[in-house]
Amino acid sequence: MSLLTRALSVAAVAALTISLAAAPAQAGVVEISPPGANDWSCKPTAEHPYPVILVPGTFESMEKNWSTLSPYLKSAGYCVFALNYGETNGVYATAPVAESAQELAPFVESVRAATGAKKVNLVGHSQGGMMPRYYMGFLGGAKYVHQLIGVAPSNHGTEGVIVPPPGFVPDPDYTGLGCAACADQQAGSAFMEKLNSIGDTVAGPSYTVISTVHDEVVIPYNSQFLNGPARQITNITIQDKCPADVFEHDQTPNDPVVHQFVAHALGKVSGPADPAYQPKCL
Repeated sequence: MSLLTRALSVAAVAALTISLAAAPAQAGVVEISPPGANDWSCKPTAEHPYPVILVPGTFESMEKNWSTLSPYLKSAGYCVFALNYGETNGVYATAPVAESAQELAPFVESVRAATGAKKVNLVGHSQGGMMPRYYMGFLGGAKYVHQLIGVAPSNHGTEGVIVPPPGFVPDPDYTGLGCAACADQQAGSAFMEKLNSIGDTVAGPSYTVISTVHDEVVIPYNSQFLNGPARQITNITIQDKCPADVFEHDQTPNDPVVHQFVAHALGKVSGPADPAYQPKCL
């Protein structure tokens, strides 16, 4: 899931995940990859020169977060990779965001080494759409990223209340939840202040943000948007293109309309998604 936990079972699934393919940098770790991801023999083509790395959101495993987008992109001819990160107390993507960014860095290097690609495309959901900005802005990752595509990303934090799962003791600092990433993603947090202190973007990568007006987790939904020149940034509201689309925060990675937006953005030789692009609405 992302910031908002629906049930304790979600945390249990993350904690009990056993599995298959891990990145070379994570040798010995047993994890389940989403369909189509983490084929370390895959080589990018001239049509799709940049491998795609899928970055899940808070409380999510890569397997659950990308169960539909990963095979969609693989079938389109992309080399697709995914990772889990930020595990605390058996739950993924709950560590301090800055620490999670330090886990993304070696994963990018592993993908680049395996594929021979100079740069990668990053596609992230919620925290996963925001955390790479720290990697690019503070850990020197910008030179390795062609484009960052954020699906309902928490770029400026949320003004909403993060509800912990049953069994945890809620408190204002989320220590009962054991989720430093939750505190980091509150609007106005020290982490958010640092992240955006250098501006919403850094030189080099392009940025595409895909948001839904029905987002009930990262609110207001337009706080997800990035500020900067149109040649570098495209902010998309799904309902501007498909008014009847009812997908909310957690399920945006499974939205067929989002799949089309992501594929369109990835297909750009340079720059972000074309604001005029019209997906096929359901």
